[in-house]
Amino acid sequence: MNWLWAIIVGLILGLIAKAIIPGKQQIPLWLTVIFGMLGSVLGNWVATGIGVNDTRGIDWIRHLCQLIGAVIIVAVGDRLWTALRGNRRKSV
Repeated sequence: MNWLWAIIVGLILGLIAKAIIPGKQQIPLWLTVIFGMLGSVLGNWVATGIGVNDTRGIDWIRHLCQLIGAVIIVAVGDRLWTALRGNRRKSV
């Protein structure tokens, strides 16, 4: 069940990150989910580091850290994906 939640959260965070980043991203949906999951893990790691990992009620700061992590990873991942796909097309 934890993997199912990770995929759902990854999808939601990845799609929100793609909506926040200006321009059109070239990454496919499956990679968006993976990048969203990685962003969630990065955000949890940062939240733990600053001491807001476990609070009463809704962890707004942790969720914000997860979203920021997803935006960063989706942006960097999209650049890498575009660069790799562009290089592959040139060499064929």
